[in-house]
Amino acid sequence: MAQSDESGDDLEDFVRRVAELRAARGLPPDEQQTLLDAALFELQHVSETLWPKYERLAAQGPARASADRTELQLLRALFQRLPLPVALIGGDTVVRRMNLAATDLTGVRAGYAAGRPLSGLLRPGDRSALRSQAAAVARGEGPRSLRVHLQQRPEETLRATLTALRPPNEPHPAVLMVLQSDMVHDRQDGGRSGAPAGRTGTRLRRATAPDLAEVAAHAAQIDLLDGMTTALLSAPVGEPEAVLDAAAAVLAAHGADWAVADLVTGAGLRRIAVKGPSGEEAAALAARMAAQDPAGCPIVVDCAREGSSLLQVRPEDLDCFGRDADGDSVLVQADVTSLLCVPVQERREGGGRVLGVLSLFRSGGTHAFSMAHARAVDVVSRHVALAMRRAV
Repeated sequence: MAQSDESGDDLEDFVRRVAELRAARGLPPDEQQTLLDAALFELQHVSETLWPKYERLAAQGPARASADRTELQLLRALFQRLPLPVALIGGDTVVRRMNLAATDLTGVRAGYAAGRPLSGLLRPGDRSALRSQAAAVARGEGPRSLRVHLQQRPEETLRATLTALRPPNEPHPAVLMVLQSDMVHDRQDGGRSGAPAGRTGTRLRRATAPDLAEVAAHAAQIDLLDGMTTALLSAPVGEPEAVLDAAAAVLAAHGADWAVADLVTGAGLRRIAVKGPSGEEAAALAARMAAQDPAGCPIVVDCAREGSSLLQVRPEDLDCFGRDADGDSVLVQADVTSLLCVPVQERREGGGRVLGVLSLFRSGGTHAFSMAHARAVDVVSRHVALAMRRAV
């Protein structure tokens, strides 16, 4: 990955220099000898440096590119699902990315925060300190840590830890900032509160309320498992298409705004079902999605080929699920904020056959898919695969 970034920088510099040479063609003929020498030097640079680098990268083949893409997808998912509030900012504190925990803590949506200084969310007295420390970290002066306070919650002290990071495909270093609430230290003497004699106990506690959201999420997963079990046991035997259709209907009713089911056949992928919200606009979009060729949906093709699940929050590639017949992005029309693509795969040693692909969308203000929900969908996909094998 680092070699690819270096080659990209070299190529950008080369293109810039060629543009400068082209712009200088209007000089008088007696001054163009210097330009000719420079152009010959650039050609030599291409033949001796850039072309060998390109050949080495091309020799690595698509397997390396696929592995890099999978690794980046994993890192994005991990970043979004870290239990700590994390933000990727520049040396000027301008936000590049924020994970879900950071948006919950600050009360600002990641889409709104991107491109704006994170220091603007702090109390005025903390802003200059954060800007100064972030600039120092970006200059390579080592990690920093400081206490800050949010404007909306000035009574709570947060510990901001800053460290330098070099994101792939970006020319300048970034600053990774982790926000943590200060812990309350209750130091107890050895003879009090049941602490063992001769020892000083240190208890760390965080003033947080019970997380009722986790309880509700767990109950929703139980409902999903119950609904899927009922649907699969009720599906007609000998009709794998009916099994996939029933599975998509259950998933759309339990945690997804949209559910799309594609069947893997000997002739390729075939769309079986599209389940979405009610309403005329949603029905029209569902019809356009049903008319799609799944082969034109890159994430569906990758999921069917590699047999691996994919979770994306605020997907960057808006064409990853293809376009409709009019050439418009499906993700844009459905206002997708997170997507989950899961293979319906036989479980065997060495990897089983992929029978289908289930794609789930959440739209608008709906919360993004969680790792727990992705795990639950992965579990029910195994049950769907068993029901499809029974139907064959």
